[in-house]
Amino acid sequence: MGITPITHPADPALDDLVRQLGELADTLPDDPTGWPAEQLRLCGEYGVFRWFVPQQLGGAGWHETDVVRGYLRLSAACLTTTFVITQRTGACSRIALAENDFPRRMLLPDLLAGRQFATVGISHLTTSRRHLSQPVLRASLDGSQVTLDGYSPWVTGALAAGTLVVGATLDDGREVLLAVPRETPGVEVDRPERLVGLSASQTGAVRFERARVDRQWLLAGPVAGVMRQGAGAQTGGLQTSTLAAGLAAAALDFLEAEAERRGELGEPVRALREQWRQLCDDLLLAAGGQAVCGHEQLRGRANTLVLRATQAAMSAAKGAGYVARHPVGRWCREALFFLVWSCPQQVMAANLCELAGIDG
Repeated sequence: MGITPITHPADPALDDLVRQLGELADTLPDDPTGWPAEQLRLCGEYGVFRWFVPQQLGGAGWHETDVVRGYLRLSAACLTTTFVITQRTGACSRIALAENDFPRRMLLPDLLAGRQFATVGISHLTTSRRHLSQPVLRASLDGSQVTLDGYSPWVTGALAAGTLVVGATLDDGREVLLAVPRETPGVEVDRPERLVGLSASQTGAVRFERARVDRQWLLAGPVAGVMRQGAGAQTGGLQTSTLAAGLAAAALDFLEAEAERRGELGEPVRALREQWRQLCDDLLLAAGGQAVCGHEQLRGRANTLVLRATQAAMSAAKGAGYVARHPVGRWCREALFFLVWSCPQQVMAANLCELAGIDG
């Protein structure tokens, strides 16, 4: 009997999926030899990959508030898998919104069904390597071809991908987004980095040496600021804050279980849970177009909460939590991810001021 796809965040099938993801999270090696292949297969069978794409393109077209609820559940179960899904979704969204119909026709059906994997290499156009005087990934146009030279520093799951959605900069400063078949000559995937946490996401650099891509794979551009318009308009937003809130939820669930038999934990755990509820309420309001504060403020609050919740879980777990294979130790390492991944300058400055005990 086949699996019935999840149709909304309250669907009991989502409970089944997150239970399985939580069980598998404890067995996933936290090093670059790991890869959540079984987790992604399950997500494909449960229809997760269709949540983020409009119905007219074959997706389920979930409202943004439902996407937030779904991401909260998934990231509480397994942050590595959910992070990989965000990178896959980033690629699918840009393919779905492409100015050119060819990539959409060729790629989207298999991506929505989970038969193929795609990922993005765009951080160098948003938050990473922006301080350098020269673009790290350059493009030149030559008739029907786009030639890529340089590298994309942070690409998740490139070894598993059939398609890499990358951004590159022309000599005149305009930018392009391309869906690059990974087997294109001149494309080389570096060995993934061993990270403090989420190493099984297999994140690392992809290098391009005179890699020639047919212009039919162009998704957007050339245009100034390609990430701010057209197929690039989905960058940023609430997903990273939502993933932080999901990880905080896992730590709080652990703390509440401990508090049932240890009365001294009750008051601080209740306070953390109330802060978590308020953050989630505000994330849902923002997703519904009724934001009470800016996305960067939400991100700062999410960063602070996930660090405090996971460290509180470590304090409660004591020495057992400090064992690397214990979930609490993994959560503490994973929480540090939010200090560096797609972290705007304003959020980073606020984090530093908080750590220094001064007003930002």
